[in-house]
Amino acid sequence: MLLATDVWVGALIRRAEIGGAFAVVARKGDMRAGTVLVKALDRANGQASLYAEATRGDGERVWMQPVRSHDEAELDRYIERTARIDPDVWVVEIDDRQGRHFLTEDVEKD
Repeated sequence: MLLATDVWVGALIRRAEIGGAFAVVARKGDMRAGTVLVKALDRANGQASLYAEATRGDGERVWMQPVRSHDEAELDRYIERTARIDPDVWVVEIDDRQGRHFLTEDVEKD
């Protein structure tokens, strides 16, 4: 059984804060079943990464980068398009000096 989205998002934000990062819910979606986008920022180096949740064939939750760009404006455009299509989507922004995303689930590599 998966956690409700609001509980999962709260745990992610707490992990980021414990790790010394700043995290905020930039867009709130459906509390129970909304999908999540995580934007990890390293403002010192001008880098940004976006992660979207997905489900593998075996039913496991994984994260992937739907946009390979590190340009924050391009990532924001993707987020805007996604929110128009899926009004239940959550967006969490994490500002970390090392650009960490603080996800504990598998993150698909290139």
